[in-house]
Amino acid sequence: MSTLDEAHSSKLSIHPGSSKMYQDMKPHFWWTKMKKEISGYVARCDTCCRVKAIHLKPAGLLQPLSVLGWKWDEMSMDFIVGLPPTQKGYNSIWVIVDRLTKSTQFILVGSNYRPSEYAELYFSQIVKWHGVHRAIILDRGPQFTARFWEHLCSLLGTKLVHSSAYHPQTSGQIERVNQILEDMLRACVISSKGAWEMWLPIAEFSYNNSYQGSSQMAPFEALYVRKCRTPLNWVEPTERRYYGIDFVKEAE
Repeated sequence: MSTLDEAHSSKLSIHPGSSKMYQDMKPHFWWTKMKKEISGYVARCDTCCRVKAIHLKPAGLLQPLSVLGWKWDEMSMDFIVGLPPTQKGYNSIWVIVDRLTKSTQFILVGSNYRPSEYAELYFSQIVKWHGVHRAIILDRGPQFTARFWEHLCSLLGTKLVHSSAYHPQTSGQIERVNQILEDMLRACVISSKGAWEMWLPIAEFSYNNSYQGSSQMAPFEALYVRKCRTPLNWVEPTERRYYGIDFVKEAE
């Protein structure tokens, strides 16, 4: 019987855990990567795998999101907060993502906005372009847990789907968009002068016009059939004369 077998499987040990086994052996033995080897030995022990009790509640049935029917039928909402306040008082970004095309809209907001103000922005910035949605996926932030939103969406016939900490995959798509947007704004602020507020429209266009691995195309391509032209396409002399060389160079 080897040293590990005796320290773990003998009648005087009776299969201790890896931490306990390591602490018991440490005063008497030492070798390179001793703790890692003990952990691996315990993890491979057939008896331990059989008798180890599971101390978690049984997982419930999965509740997948509904199958998408059309563009902007369902969307996800979230916020990026804690940004440096701008001169106009904005310190947050309202991130809205279409579940089907992955197209996004980034709206400047303040952390002190009331639910009624978000509702006005919803109609002026979202409904006027895409109509009333069948479902909205959002987290349990204070901006959306108010009774006002529930009453408004019930009148519009929109279903509210609140994500939770136990099902983070519900809003995983928009969380990824948040990460990308934060990286883009950091890159813009570091490489160029100006507040993050002025770069937000450019970041929105760049994201929507860039290739997405999940859909194998750009969001604009999924939404409008083709990608939009960018300043990188302004190579014709007539267009350069029309827009002005300085403007084109600044845009590029």
